[in-house]
Amino acid sequence: MEHPLVNARERTETPDAETPDAETPVTEPPAAGAAPAGAAPAGSGDGGSGHGGPSLRAWLTTVLAVLALMVVGTGMVGAALLSNTTEAGNRLVDGILPAQRDALRLEAALLDQETGVRGYLLARDPALLDPYDRGLESGREASRRLSGVLDDDGGVRDDLVAVQDAVRVWQDEFATPAIAAVRGGGEPPSVQVGKEKFDAVRVRLAEQQARLDRVQTDARTTFGEARTERDRVLLAMVVLFLLAGACLGFLLHVGVLRPLSLVRSASQRVADGAFDEEIPVRGPADLRSLAEAVEAMRRRTVTELTASQLNERELNRTAAELDAQAGELRRSNAELEQFAYVASHDLQEPLRKVASFCQLLEKRYGEQLDERGTQYIAFAVDGAKRMQVLINDLLAFSRVGRVQDARETVALDSTLDRAMRNLAAAVEEHSAEVTRPERLPEVLGDPTLLTMLWQNLVANAVKFHSPGLVPHVEVSLLEGDATEPGFHTFAVTDNGIGIPAEFAEKVFVIFQRLHARETYGGTGIGLSLCKKIVEHSGGRIWIDTAHAPGTRILFTLPVLAADEVVTGPSSAPESAVDEGTN
Repeated sequence: MEHPLVNARERTETPDAETPDAETPVTEPPAAGAAPAGAAPAGSGDGGSGHGGPSLRAWLTTVLAVLALMVVGTGMVGAALLSNTTEAGNRLVDGILPAQRDALRLEAALLDQETGVRGYLLARDPALLDPYDRGLESGREASRRLSGVLDDDGGVRDDLVAVQDAVRVWQDEFATPAIAAVRGGGEPPSVQVGKEKFDAVRVRLAEQQARLDRVQTDARTTFGEARTERDRVLLAMVVLFLLAGACLGFLLHVGVLRPLSLVRSASQRVADGAFDEEIPVRGPADLRSLAEAVEAMRRRTVTELTASQLNERELNRTAAELDAQAGELRRSNAELEQFAYVASHDLQEPLRKVASFCQLLEKRYGEQLDERGTQYIAFAVDGAKRMQVLINDLLAFSRVGRVQDARETVALDSTLDRAMRNLAAAVEEHSAEVTRPERLPEVLGDPTLLTMLWQNLVANAVKFHSPGLVPHVEVSLLEGDATEPGFHTFAVTDNGIGIPAEFAEKVFVIFQRLHARETYGGTGIGLSLCKKIVEHSGGRIWIDTAHAPGTRILFTLPVLAADEVVTGPSSAPESAVDEGTN
């Protein structure tokens, strides 16, 4: 009677060892496909012959959508397989194995009942009925649990009903009457009758156990098939994702990485100086657009470089021409220097001889000449003297910025003092009044040129005075709104005949005169010389046309900066500055 129980325990422990396989979680396939998702751009390939083809974003979206469908599909398949495997394992673990345990407990309870009744009948000891009483309780509990475990299997329920019917027959026809007879002192039924009745129970129990063994075998087979199918499908899913990753990697290499590498290599060669290297246009639409933009940039760079090289050659040619012109200019300056020397010495010497001999003729033969002859001689002498003055003025005009080009700190007070000493005779002759500021600023320039500037301006103001009026000349330094930032503004104002507004620019042109030579002497170089001196010093000069009566000439000179202070000779020989040239 113990052998079936031992076998049942072995059958009960065997599925428990395999239970973890039924509950082992299935590895989700999307994790294996996550890596290829990064290679999605490979799907962009070389497809599309122009910008109308799919872009890299379109390829990426398509590939991601395909991957998403693969993940969802494989997830659903995996979930179904996992559900089937779990269901098969649960039926084996939670249904069949407990049913076998309960069947064994029912069999053990019935054996206890049969043993207790038989012992009581033989020994008539009431204590021997304890196994029978315990067996009744255990049998009812085992039957109750067994009836609720496999409620989906009609054969197991039928076997349980058959066992219960056989037990009921044994109890009603043998166990209960036998116990009652012994307790009442009567003769119980034959033990052989009880054995025959209980053998029927054993037959039902054996049939029930055989059915449970078959159900267990079928469940194990179903569970094994489900697990095998699960493993195969999971392996297929892994292989599918690996193939998809390989395909995506290949497409990424062919469609994106290789065209991008070609563009990068070509761009690097262009950057290294191979400007004739064309940028290949391949790959998706946006990559093609990028390559075309780089190619357009290369072409523009080549165009600009070609234009720059042409400009450089043109500049070199122009520089060569300028060098040649500079050499010619130096030669011309040398010739001009030589001409100036000749003009200052060789040309003036014949003029002095002409004037001297004409004066000697007038002195020695003046009594023999008539009035017209004397007049002719006077004309010749005057022409020679005027020619000498013109030559001197031209020499002074040409020396500005060429011979006289000292750059030192000059006190304008000292230059104005020297100019006034040079004009002392003219001022005294016309009884002119000259007013000046108590102090004039210092500027950077040539003291000789600035002395000539003051001398010509004051001399013009005295010479072009109004008839019947005492000449009044005012030298002033303007301040406030009348000045320009970074410049000193000076004014020389007189009460003379004035200059009409329409001639405000003409008077600064060399040899331009507004009056006949007989009315006002001069060569017409004075104001042009002043303009050249002022502009050479960095300022400008003009006539205030709004001033009346008289003339007001304004000019500016740059303010002396702190780092421009230059020491040097502060005076020039007064003989180097002639009287006004106008």
